[in-house]
Amino acid sequence: MTDFGLKVRMAVVGTILFGFYLLVATFALSVFGFGYWPIVGLGLLVLPAIQYKIGKWAALRGAEPMPEEGQYQQIHFMTEKLSRKMGIDKPKLMVMDMGTPNAFATGRKGAGVVVVSTELIRLLEKDELEGVIAHELAHIKNRDVVAMVIGSSIAMMVGYVAYFAVLMGGERNIGTYVVAMAASMLANLLVTIFVLAISRYREYVADDDARQAIGAGDPLARALEKISRGAEGRESNLDDSVSAMAIFNGDKGLMATLFATHPPAEKRIEKLRS
Repeated sequence: MTDFGLKVRMAVVGTILFGFYLLVATFALSVFGFGYWPIVGLGLLVLPAIQYKIGKWAALRGAEPMPEEGQYQQIHFMTEKLSRKMGIDKPKLMVMDMGTPNAFATGRKGAGVVVVSTELIRLLEKDELEGVIAHELAHIKNRDVVAMVIGSSIAMMVGYVAYFAVLMGGERNIGTYVVAMAASMLANLLVTIFVLAISRYREYVADDDARQAIGAGDPLARALEKISRGAEGRESNLDDSVSAMAIFNGDKGLMATLFATHPPAEKRIEKLRS
């Protein structure tokens, strides 16, 4: 069952994002005129859906369907078992060379995909890999992947609104364009902060769901330790948008810490073992 705290956070952030969404709609109507409200409304509904489809396609580039025989057979078996236990349909399984040991989920209930890196499969023991799979299934079960994509879509639209609002309100010169770009980035950042309120918390929820599904927290804790060590000194092939969905995001530095999509691995491991 989806964590109540995650439900509350998604509801609160969803309400705030809807307010930003109405702001985008109001701006579009002021530009095109209220007579174009059916076209504006349709555009605002279709754009997030298109972005969702494009985002899913982009995330899965380079991934291949996971064979159902050989070394992958037990992964299909454990995913089938965990999916039944967690009350969702078995997602499509894919494998990818990510450069580092990692995994991520994308899609929604009934159309989910779990991608596991070849590096992860070589690194982890069976029970540790089961913990990772359970974690990714939890994201699909909780629908937080879809919430993240929609939030990112709204952030992009709000950024565009800020950009064009500045351009339309002043003279067209280099200074105006610079201010417009700065306003766009700040507006995008403002919305992203609300999205991050879900992003970090959802990792704790998925960890706890995984712990309940496999009956213990230590296998996933050991997996996170190995993934963290295995990522040191290696460059990930995943772009930032996909890394935000992965089980481990090892970005360092002050800015990366302030706007991290994941809580520190050490805190997640401590919670799993508490």
